[in-house]
Amino acid sequence: MLHYGALTVAAKRRKEFAGATLQDVHALLCRLIEEFAPDAMAVENIFTALNIRTALRLAEVRGVVLLAAAQHDLEVHSYAPREVKASVAGYGQADKRQMQTMVRALLSMTETPEPADAADALAVALCHLQAEQVRRRFGLPHQNTAMRPRALSAVAGVTGRTTSIRTSGATRNKMPRILSTR
Repeated sequence: MLHYGALTVAAKRRKEFAGATLQDVHALLCRLIEEFAPDAMAVENIFTALNIRTALRLAEVRGVVLLAAAQHDLEVHSYAPREVKASVAGYGQADKRQMQTMVRALLSMTETPEPADAADALAVALCHLQAEQVRRRFGLPHQNTAMRPRALSAVAGVTGRTTSIRTSGATRNKMPRILSTR
C-alpha cells in the first residue's frame, strides 16, 4: 500500500462556494494523478437505488473524476457495484464490513481500511486488476483502448455533507501500481 486517505470538504467552505466540493475533488485527483502517474482509471458505476438528489450529486462528482482522467489522458473503465463485490468478496450482495475484511486480506493490510468507502475504492481497483488479468490470460480484447500495466481506480462519492477521496497503491514488484479514490 502506498497511500490512502480521505478528503472531507468543510461545511463552511461548501456553504461559501457551491462548487467547492467539485473543485476540491478535481484538485486532489489531479495532484494524485500527477504524483502517481497512472495509465488508467477504474470507476464504480452510479447505482440507481439512491434517491434522486444523491444520484445527482454522485453524477456531478463522477463528471469531475472523468474530467480529471480526460485532462491527463487516462483510460477509464467502469464496474457495476455488484460486479466489484462479486469480484472481491465472491458475493454480489456483500455488505460494507465484508468488503473491508476482504480488501484487508487481499492487500495484506495490517489494519482495516477506514472509512468503509476507502475499502470500496480499493475494491474497485482490485476488481479492475482481476478483470485485466482475465482479459490477458484468455486473450480477450479491451472494451476500451489498449491497457498499459499500471492502473488507477477511482470512485467518486458524495453522501450527505461530505465528499470522500481515498488513495492507495501496491508495490511494482508484486502487482501493478494502484491508485484508488472514492
